[in-house]
Amino acid sequence: MDYMNKRKKVVLSIIASLIALFHLVPFYILITTSLKAKGDFTSKWIFPDYFTVENFTEAWNMANLGNAFINTSVITFFSALLLIFFGSMAAYALARRQTKLNKFVYMLFIAIMVIPPLTALVPLYQLVVDIGMMNTHEIAIFNNVAAYLPLAIFLYAGFIRSTVPKELEEAAKIDGANTLVIFFKIVFPLLKPVTASILIISSVYIWNDYQFAIFFLQAEEVKTLTVALAGFFGQNANNLNLVAAAAIMAVAPMAILFLLLQKHFVKGLASGSVKG
Repeated sequence: MDYMNKRKKVVLSIIASLIALFHLVPFYILITTSLKAKGDFTSKWIFPDYFTVENFTEAWNMANLGNAFINTSVITFFSALLLIFFGSMAAYALARRQTKLNKFVYMLFIAIMVIPPLTALVPLYQLVVDIGMMNTHEIAIFNNVAAYLPLAIFLYAGFIRSTVPKELEEAAKIDGANTLVIFFKIVFPLLKPVTASILIISSVYIWNDYQFAIFFLQAEEVKTLTVALAGFFGQNANNLNLVAAAAIMAVAPMAILFLLLQKHFVKGLASGSVKG
């Protein structure tokens, strides 16, 4: 039996390594392409003997990535902050107070998760135009919070029910603590794993959002990275070195965020979806 288990682990490890290698190949090609000098037409599989970082500085200036980075960072930061703040509080109320109304609201959030966001694009666009919020950071933040709040509530509620013991809250109530004190000083610090999961999932989607940004953030001063890169790719379709360099710079922040929070990611995602 032990031999079979070890053999199974070895096979699974090999499969996992092959899958990881398969997903790393595009990034390898992206890196080799970005480091090649202009006029270097060697195979994309070969790491250049002489590499240059001029592609990165040129792409940064040509695509106005500095401004795009600021816009994307502001939208992602405040969207994730509001998601965590409102999502955790709403989930706590829904998880701990099992009234018929709360159960209905929770199921309503679950139902909203299966509706494709693009189905609301036309009426949402008309609403944004009517209220005069086109080309503003605020409309992007509000839209992202509305789009990902059901997922945040679902994961937070499941994590609270399955992981956070009620005895801690009951002891705090006996000591005279009110609901807000109990939540922010006792419950919320225990939500780090699922908070990391929500932060990674929502930040990656918001950082890479294109379908809504292209409609609501058309002005040059509010363009996000995805919109800036789309236009940059069209202008430099024959200069893939610059496009690859710009793409790497756009991907790097989310890759770093995942590396920093990965130890909490799987635990929070698993616990948050078990007893939702």
